[in-house]
Amino acid sequence: MDDLPEKPENKTKPRKSKKSSPSSGSGLSRREFLKISGVSAAAPLVAQAGALAEAEAGVQELGPGKVPVTLNVNGKKLNAQLEPRVTLLDALRDQWELTGAKRVCDRGTCGACTVLMDGKTVYSCSVLAIDAQNHQITTVEGLGEPGRLHPVQQAFVDNDAQQCGFCTPGFVMAMKVLLDQHPNPTPEQVKHGLGGNFCRCGTYAGMRAAVAQAARTAKSGKGA
Repeated sequence: MDDLPEKPENKTKPRKSKKSSPSSGSGLSRREFLKISGVSAAAPLVAQAGALAEAEAGVQELGPGKVPVTLNVNGKKLNAQLEPRVTLLDALRDQWELTGAKRVCDRGTCGACTVLMDGKTVYSCSVLAIDAQNHQITTVEGLGEPGRLHPVQQAFVDNDAQQCGFCTPGFVMAMKVLLDQHPNPTPEQVKHGLGGNFCRCGTYAGMRAAVAQAARTAKSGKGA
């Protein structure tokens, strides 16, 4: 029987060294490479934070205590010490007893607190009093007075366009702006112009009649 060939010696192969990081050519370890990459990515954010800090340094901080506030309401300058968080609605009602604008939803949806700011309707519950400075504010009290009602106010009375009355001041203000913009409004314009105000009593038919009467009054030149 032929001799079997001798098995080669079981030599252990030399272990290959692990590949270094892609930046090993520059002598950087993987950890060092990641550190540098992280710093490079964060550098723009740090610079931006510094720029914001510089910008904020020039901003005047107001509050939380009371600060002087001056409002131009119905042609008069009204002064008060108010916290910056006080809304225009609260300032009008609590500071100067102009209670025509009503707090109902307090969410800027029902329109009962509607006043005019520079001739445009706004929800006074959603405007800070401090932000209303340097603007012309008109409330329902500034439209007319007993014995000399504004044509819109008179039209509400003549057409029984109110019941509980909570929504009425807001509707009066919205209707005034509607007629200022559209002296002879179409039904669609009336619907759009009064769409930001709600009446829980449902006196919309009377309000539409009031719009028509106020438009006729203004056209005839009998308006206040």
